[in-house]
Amino acid sequence: GEFAIGTNYGITDFTKNMLFDEKMGGTLHCALGFGFPDSGSTNQSAIHWDILKDMTLPGSKVIADGKVIYEEGQWKI
Repeated sequence: GEFAIGTNYGITDFTKNMLFDEKMGGTLHCALGFGFPDSGSTNQSAIHWDILKDMTLPGSKVIADGKVIYEEGQWKI
């Protein structure tokens, strides 16, 4: 699988194409299942399921070690 926070703020509208949308600034992306071999992943799975969250919505945040590091689509560190 994968986990990433989108940083491309040049993409402003969802395209319904995951390859673009998962990189859009203000989003959080994770994927369950098969990892890409080029990344060194060795897990095997029948699926690769992408999940995308719009983090610009009020109340959206990422907390690490008890500290808010990302809130409503913006870095806090």
